[in-house]
Amino acid sequence: MDYEEAASYWIKKDADAARMNDAALEDRIVLFIQAHNTCALATACDGFVRCTPIEYNYVGGSFYLFSEGGLKFKALKENKRVAFAVYEPYGGFGQLKSLQVTGTAAIVEPFSEEYLQLLAHKKIPVEAMKKLPQPMHLIKIAPESYDYLDSDLKKESLSVRQHLSVHSA
Repeated sequence: MDYEEAASYWIKKDADAARMNDAALEDRIVLFIQAHNTCALATACDGFVRCTPIEYNYVGGSFYLFSEGGLKFKALKENKRVAFAVYEPYGGFGQLKSLQVTGTAAIVEPFSEEYLQLLAHKKIPVEAMKKLPQPMHLIKIAPESYDYLDSDLKKESLSVRQHLSVHSA
């Protein structure tokens, strides 16, 4: 098996692919993100890998995930780099639609201003959260890149796979 050759497949294919302009692609990606609410979050460190299905909220260009806990935090303690996927159910080769996101995770301090803003966004009463044995953990993911796959782009004479790098302000 030539792993390097397999890994370079999309890099080579993207070299002469028909690209969307970044603004139009970002608009399409945001619509896809807003049409969904669940991702498969991948975390890893030192030979440990975890993939967690989890609800997300997309607010102000960042992804927020509330969690009671779990093994994903074992990896996040050592490695803040994460990846996750959002996708439509498979309906056949010509009906693919998904988004892969890479980014950096941070833990939002419970009951900080940012934490309270997310509670309000989700319409969770602060009092209800304070009654829990321990507050929910809030993971914030700052996206660094998106890989968007959409078979419908072919109808627009575009490559079905589009890449967008996020530039920090």
